[in-house]
Amino acid sequence: MAHKKESSGAAPVLRSYFRMKAILYTLPVAFILSIACTSSKTMSFTPPAATTPPLPEFDLEGHRGARGLLPENTVPAMLKALELGVTTLEMDAHISQDGQVLLSHDPFINREHELLPSGEEIPQKDAKKYVLYQMPYSQIRQFDAGSKFYSKFPEQRLMKAYKPLLAEVIDSVQAYLQNHGLPQVFYNIETKSSPAGDGKYHPAPEEFVDRLVAVLDAKNIRPYAIIQSFDPRTLQALHRKHPDIKTSLLVENTKGLEKNLDLLGFTPHIYSPYYKLVSPALVEATQGRGMKLVPWTVNSLEEMRRLKQLGVDGLISDYPNLYKALSL
Repeated sequence: MAHKKESSGAAPVLRSYFRMKAILYTLPVAFILSIACTSSKTMSFTPPAATTPPLPEFDLEGHRGARGLLPENTVPAMLKALELGVTTLEMDAHISQDGQVLLSHDPFINREHELLPSGEEIPQKDAKKYVLYQMPYSQIRQFDAGSKFYSKFPEQRLMKAYKPLLAEVIDSVQAYLQNHGLPQVFYNIETKSSPAGDGKYHPAPEEFVDRLVAVLDAKNIRPYAIIQSFDPRTLQALHRKHPDIKTSLLVENTKGLEKNLDLLGFTPHIYSPYYKLVSPALVEATQGRGMKLVPWTVNSLEEMRRLKQLGVDGLISDYPNLYKALSL
């Protein structure tokens, strides 16, 4: 009797299972795939086994993705850089009014190469009106970040684009790497901050770092993150709270290596100066301290070759399409 009771209880379950299976067979393939894709976005990336992966032997970075070719700091620009074989994606981070980490170089919607949600130009009088830190991300996303011709980069292909969340960029990049069988890349993320901008253009350094690291951990890419900044304060906060995360000091001043490191208070993984500041002595001094030397922003093949011959450890360029010729 016990056996018959168990069987009769299982029958409805089996009938439900076969009914569901039949329904699934009748659903459009695109619908099923959309469910799968939606579900995958809630999952974090599982990096390769190494918990502290070494930086690339020679780092080829796409500046703001591939700014010379596609709208800067957008998902299409990042995927283009991957297509061109970069080892690191360089990008800029800001914080919205509602505390979300998004990609943007400027602290406001830049009228030089961005448009109002209506598609109209931003008037000159409103050049700095639309401050990202004073708008929720849902509003920021409505602005067009890719359809306006940008005279500084005439080769840039125009397209409708928006400022994405860092989380969305990571999801898109990781999916692209997996789908194309490409090796894992690093994320070189700049905290766009300065003492004068605290509370106006961005939160204080510690909050900025906390929000950024929360995204890295949610997406499980901490081992492949590099945090860079011209602002020593964010790097100091990061080093104090998360010493395992790689750091890069951005430099455009002429104070010299020793002075800049004294101001920072620790030795970062990377020293990243404006490319015209690079000299044989700087290469020797940085590498002698165990740092990588990765200059920015190098946009001619001639300069790339010169710097590589000097012994730099990588390059950051708006034109990652030039890297292929560099290796010839």
